[in-house]
Amino acid sequence: MSLPDLPMIEEGGKFEFSIDRGGTFTDVFAVIPTNPPTPLVTKLLSEDPSNYKDAPTEGIRRILSKYDTPSSGLPYTRFSPINSSKISSLRMGTTVATNALLERKGAPVLNVITKGFRDLLEIGNQSRPDIFDLSIDKLGTLYESTIEVDERVRLLDSTLPSPPTSNPTFTTVTGEVVEILRPLSLPSLRPLLLSSYNSGLRAVSITLMHSFLYPDHEIKIGDLCKEIGFTQISLSHSVQPMIKIVSRGQTTTASAYLTPSITTYLTSFLSGFDEDLKKNASISFMRSDGGLTSVKKFQGHQAILSGPAGGVVGYAKTSYRKKEGESDSDIMPCIGFDMGGTSTDVSRYDGELPIVFESTTAGVTIQTPQLDINTVAAGGGSRLFLRGGDESSTAMLVVGPESAGSEPGPVSYRKKGGLLAVTDANVVLGRVIPSRFPNIFGPEENQPLDVEGSIAAFQSLIDSQSSTQLNGMTTPEDLAFGFLKVANEAMCRPIRNLTQMKGFDIQTHCLSCFGGAGPQHACAIAKSLGMNKVHVHRYGGILSAYGLSLSDAVSEVTEPAKDIFNVGGKEAEDSKFKREERFKKLVDKCKYDLSKQGYSNENVEIHKYLNLRYEGTDTSIFTSQKNAGLTDFYDDYATTFSECYQREFGFDLKRDVIVDDYRVRCVVKGPGLNVIKEVKDLGEPEGECKAGESRAFFEDGWHDVNVWDMDKLRPGHSIQGPAIIVQSISTVVVEIGCLAKVTSDGDVEIIVSRDKVEKGKEEKEDAEAKEDPVMLSIFGHRFMGIAESMGKTLARTSVSVNIKERLDFSCALFDPEGGLVANAPHIPVHLGAMQSAVSFQIKYWKERGGMKEGDVFVSNHPQLAGGSHLPDITVITPVFQGSQIVFFVASRGHHSDIGGIAPGSMPPQSTTLIEEGAQIVACKLVIDGVFQEAAITELLEAPGKLPGNFGTRNLRDNLSDLRAQVAANTMGIRLVRELIAEYDLKTVMGYMRYIQKTAEISVRTMLKQVAASMGTTLTAEDYMDDGSPIKLRVDIDGDSGDAVFDFTGTGPQVLGNHNAPPSVTYSAVIYSLRCLVGSDIPLNQGCLAPITFNVPKGTLLNPSADAAVVGGNVLTSQRLCDVVLKAFQACAASQGCMNNLTFGNENFGYYETIAGGHGAGPTWSGKSGVHTHMTNTRITDPEILERRYPVMLHAFEIRKGSGGKGVNPGGDGLTRVIEPLTPLTMSILSERRSRAPYGLMGGGDGACGINLIQRGGEEGQIINVGGKKTTNLNVGDRLIIHTPGGGGWGVEGEGAVGGDGGGVDGGGGGRGFIPVGNGSLATFTETQFGV
Repeated sequence: MSLPDLPMIEEGGKFEFSIDRGGTFTDVFAVIPTNPPTPLVTKLLSEDPSNYKDAPTEGIRRILSKYDTPSSGLPYTRFSPINSSKISSLRMGTTVATNALLERKGAPVLNVITKGFRDLLEIGNQSRPDIFDLSIDKLGTLYESTIEVDERVRLLDSTLPSPPTSNPTFTTVTGEVVEILRPLSLPSLRPLLLSSYNSGLRAVSITLMHSFLYPDHEIKIGDLCKEIGFTQISLSHSVQPMIKIVSRGQTTTASAYLTPSITTYLTSFLSGFDEDLKKNASISFMRSDGGLTSVKKFQGHQAILSGPAGGVVGYAKTSYRKKEGESDSDIMPCIGFDMGGTSTDVSRYDGELPIVFESTTAGVTIQTPQLDINTVAAGGGSRLFLRGGDESSTAMLVVGPESAGSEPGPVSYRKKGGLLAVTDANVVLGRVIPSRFPNIFGPEENQPLDVEGSIAAFQSLIDSQSSTQLNGMTTPEDLAFGFLKVANEAMCRPIRNLTQMKGFDIQTHCLSCFGGAGPQHACAIAKSLGMNKVHVHRYGGILSAYGLSLSDAVSEVTEPAKDIFNVGGKEAEDSKFKREERFKKLVDKCKYDLSKQGYSNENVEIHKYLNLRYEGTDTSIFTSQKNAGLTDFYDDYATTFSECYQREFGFDLKRDVIVDDYRVRCVVKGPGLNVIKEVKDLGEPEGECKAGESRAFFEDGWHDVNVWDMDKLRPGHSIQGPAIIVQSISTVVVEIGCLAKVTSDGDVEIIVSRDKVEKGKEEKEDAEAKEDPVMLSIFGHRFMGIAESMGKTLARTSVSVNIKERLDFSCALFDPEGGLVANAPHIPVHLGAMQSAVSFQIKYWKERGGMKEGDVFVSNHPQLAGGSHLPDITVITPVFQGSQIVFFVASRGHHSDIGGIAPGSMPPQSTTLIEEGAQIVACKLVIDGVFQEAAITELLEAPGKLPGNFGTRNLRDNLSDLRAQVAANTMGIRLVRELIAEYDLKTVMGYMRYIQKTAEISVRTMLKQVAASMGTTLTAEDYMDDGSPIKLRVDIDGDSGDAVFDFTGTGPQVLGNHNAPPSVTYSAVIYSLRCLVGSDIPLNQGCLAPITFNVPKGTLLNPSADAAVVGGNVLTSQRLCDVVLKAFQACAASQGCMNNLTFGNENFGYYETIAGGHGAGPTWSGKSGVHTHMTNTRITDPEILERRYPVMLHAFEIRKGSGGKGVNPGGDGLTRVIEPLTPLTMSILSERRSRAPYGLMGGGDGACGINLIQRGGEEGQIINVGGKKTTNLNVGDRLIIHTPGGGGWGVEGEGAVGGDGGGVDGGGGGRGFIPVGNGSLATFTETQFGV
C-alpha cells in the first residue's frame, strides 16, 4: 500500500507502532507525531525475500523514511539497521509460534518424564480426532526422544491410615503431604542427558508426576541440564503449576518446542535496529491471553494466539462501549467474527476478556491462560464441492473444510490449478470489487482478480451435473449464491454453539465484524442468527494491529490449592485468612514483575480469581472478585460462582465448594476510548462520496448498487442496502433491508432487518417443498445443529462424572416414525441404535392410547425396548405441532450405577439381565410437565428387592441426570419449533426426508462400487474368546445398491454377558458404512435404508429378553465392527475391546475404558494407544486419578511390539499398572485375550491382551485373571493390564500394497489442507464428538 502525504511531524515527536505479523500479510498501525497525532495504517506481504528480510521491520522503515527523513534527515535505508531514536513504542503480535506448531517446524525436543510414563504425552486422553476416519489421521508428538527418570512421589491420603515408612515427606503449598518414594539420582541421569545433548538436542521439556505440588526434582534436573549446556529448558511446574500431567506436559513440550523459534525470530527482528532500541522504546509482545509482555518473558506456549488475540482486544474495546445517555447495562455483549482466508475466528466479549485455561490446537493440549478464540475451518479460501445426487436426486452443496490455501488459491487468483472457493463466489456475485484490489494476481503477480475465470469455473461445475442434481440452477450466479448461503450457515453454527454452550441468548448480541472477508458476510450471518446489529470498525481490516495499540500490559500467576471455600453454604472457618495470605503473596509477585518491565505500581489494576468447584465434581470455574482490589469479600466469590454455575449448567448444587487454584492477574491499562457521541443524521451521502456503481447479486437477483468510499463518508451518513462500502483494506456488503450508519468515530454500524426477501411468493404455502441443493445443505447444518445443541445442554445440566465430564451420551432427532434424522457423532456405539428405542415407544404407547404433549418417556431395556445395555438410559420426547407429532427428540446417557450385583452396573460375570441393574421397558418420566420422581425411583431401586442384588447406589445423580436429559430434549424441541417458524412445516418435513434420501444415495453408491470391484457376495467370520462365532454374509444388488447383511451361522446365546441386542448390530453396521463411504455424509436413517438385516433369534446377536448383555455393548460391538470391515477388506482388526475396568469399595466406585492398538489398512499404519471404532471416551488424568482415588498408577505406556507386522504394521496396545492403597474390589470386562486381532493381506495378527495380578508388589506372584473377572485387591497388589495390539496389513518385506487388496479405503487421506480448530468449542468437540 502507498503511504499518504501528511503534515510535517512535530519537533521531537516520536512514532508509535503496533504490528500484527500474520501468515500472509503484516498489518501496521502507526501513530505519526503530527499536530494533532495522525493514525495511519498500512499492509505488506509477510514474506518478500527479494525486497526485505523482515516485514515488520520493513513496515517501520517505510513509515520513518516517509515521515521522519524530511525533517530529521536520517536515512532509513533498506537492509541497514534502523535508527531507533524516533521510536517510543513498539507492540507486536505474531503467528511465528502458531505456524511452527501447525507445520511442525519447532526445535527438536528431549522429553524428560517420570519412569513408567514414557509414552504418556503420545497417549494423551486416548481419543481419536475423527471417529469415522479408519486411518486415524493423528498428529504426532512434539518431542524427538524421551528419557525416563527413576523418581517418584505420591500424595498421602489423609483419610487413609498412613503405613509405616522411612521415606521422607514434604508438606506442599496446598497443605497436602507427598511421600518421596524414589529420590532423584542425578549421577545416573547425567550420562543419559549428556548422550542426548551430544546427539544435537538443545531444547528439553521436563515433566514429573505431581511436580505442580513438589517441584524440587524438576528444578534439580533443570539445573543439571543448564550445566550440561541445554539452551531451552522448560519445567512443567514453572510453565503452568496446575494439576493434570498430560495437559501440563504437552504445554511444557510446546514451550520447549516453540520458544526457540520465538527467540530466533526476536533476535532476527531486533537485529534490524540499532543497539539502542531497547533503551529508546518500550517493546512488548502480545500473549495468547490478550495481555502484553516484555521480550524477555515472551514464551512459545504463550504465543500461539498472539496474532488473533489483538483482534479480540480490538473489537472488545471498540464495540463494547456506551453511547451518550446510556448506562452500563445498555451495552450489548459482542460476538467477535474474524473471517480470514483459510479460517474464521469466533469469540464472545461482555466486559471481561474470555479466558480459558485448557485448549487444543493442532492436536496439542495447551494448559495456560488464553483467550477463548474458536477457530473454524471456513474462510474465503474454503473450497466448494457438489456431493451426492444422481440422475433422479439432488446433490448437496458443501463448503470446506478443505481450503484452497495460497497455493494454488481460489480460481480468481489466476494461478495454475486454482480451486473453486468462497472468494470466487463473492467475486462472481459482485460483492468484491476487483478494481479496488491491487493487481497482485497471476503468474507474474501483476494482474487483477479474474472474474471471468471464476464465472467459467462455476459454469463448468453446472455443466458437469444433471439438471435434477442442481434443481434448475442454471447460472453461475445462482450456484455461487447457493454456496454463499451454505458457507454462511457453516459459520453461524459455531456462533450458536458458543453462546448456547454458555447459556447466553445470541439475539441479544452485537456482531463485531473484522478481518479481510468478514464484512462481506456480516449482514447475512446476523440475519440468520436473529441479531439486529453489526459493527464494522474503520480499521476492521487490520483490527488485530489496532487492538495492540489499545492492549493492556499484564502479569499473571497461578498457584495450586486444595482449600475448603465454604461448608453448607457458609464461609469455611479459615477460608478468608488463607485467601488474604496467598493473594498478597501473588499480588506482590505480579507487581514486581510489572515494575521490572518499567510500570509503576500506582497504575496497576488487580484482578483476583479462585478456581472453584463443587465437591464431588471435576468442573471448576475461575471466579473473579467483583470489586477489584486488595480487600477480599467472601460474598463476591460465592455470588459470582453461584450465578456462573446456574447460567452455564442450568442449576446450582447444594454442596461444599472447593478451591483448586488461586490466580492473580495484574493489569496496566492501555489507552481507553471515549463514549460514542450522538451525531446529526446527515441522511444519504452526496455523490462525491461515491466510488462508483456496480452490480451485485442478492437473494432476489441482480441489483444496481452504489459503491461508497469509506474515507469520504462522514459521521451521520446513512446508507440503505443494498449497497457496498469500500474501505482501504476490506469491503462491507450492506444487504437488502439493512441500514448502515457512520458513527462519531467513523465506524460503520449496521441495523439489520430480520425480514426475508422472498422469491416465488406466488407458490402456494401448502405446496410440497421442492428439493433444492442449497436448502439441502442448510437443513443438513440446522438438523445437526439441533442435535449438537442438545448435547451441549446435556453436558451443561448433568452432574455425574460419566455424563458431565466423560461425556458418555448421545442426542438425536427423529422423524414421526422413529427414523433417525440427525445424530451428532457422540459415542459411536449409540449411533443408529436409538431409533430402535424411539420406534418401540411409538408402537408401545400407540397401543395404550397414544402420546400426549407434555409427556416424556424413558426406557433402557436392551432386548425389548431398543436399548444397548441397562446403564444407557434413553429419554424420548415427542415434538407436537398442534395435535400432530412432527418429530421426536431423544437423549441417551450412560448412568454410572443403576443397581445390580456389582458397583457400576457392569458385572463381568453376570448371566442374567436382572443382575445388571434396573430394567425399564416403558415409563412416563414426565406427565403433563411434572417429573415423576416417585415412579422412576421405584424402578431404579427395584433390583434391591431380590436376594443378593442391589438397587441403584447413586439415586441422586440418576435423578439429576434424567432431569438433564429432559432439559436437553426441551432444548431440541425449542430449536425444532424455531426452525418450523422460520420456514414452515411442509418445508422442514420435506427436507427431513430429502436429507435421509441423500445419505441413502451415498451408501447405495458405495455398495454399487463395492459390488463392481469385489463382487456381489462378501463374507467374514471371527470368534469371541469363548469360541462363539460371529458370521456375516453380505449380498449386494449391484444395480440398486441394496444389500442383505445376514448373520446366519452366528453362535447361540451364551451363559455370560457378551450377548448383544439387535440395536448394537445396527449401530456397528451404520458406523462401518459411514466409515466406508469416506466422505462427510449426513448420519441418519437413510444410511440403513438400503440394508436388510437377518439376525437369527436365539443367537449371540439376538438373545432372549432375560439374557445378560452388558458386555455386548462394549465388547461384542467391537467384534462386530471387525467382522463388517473384514468382509469389505477395509482394514485389519483393531484391538476389538474396550478393556472396561471398575474398582471401588463401599464408599466409591470408579470406571474407565483403556485404549489399545489400531488396525492397519491399505494406505496407513495402525496407531498405538488409541480408542477405536465403537468408543472414543477419555481416560482420567494420572494426577487426578491419584489425587481423588486411593490408588497409585505405576505405569501407563505403549506395549511395544504388540501390533501385527506387515507392510503397514498394526498399532501397539497399552500397559497400565495400578496399585490399591486400600483394599478394593476390582472388575475387568475384556476380550481378545485368546483370539488375536487379525491381520489382512498377509499382515500379522496383533498380540492378545492379558490381565494380571501381582500379589504383594514387584517381586510377588503373577496370576492371570482371565478376560472377565471380579476379585479383591489388597494393599501392595498390582493390577497389570496389557491391551491388545492391532493387526497388520500386507506381508512384511514385500513392498507397498497400496489399494491392491481390492478392499474399500475408508481412510481420510487426500482431503487437502484443512485448517485446525481451537478454542473451547474445538476442545468440547474433540472430547465428545471426536471430530
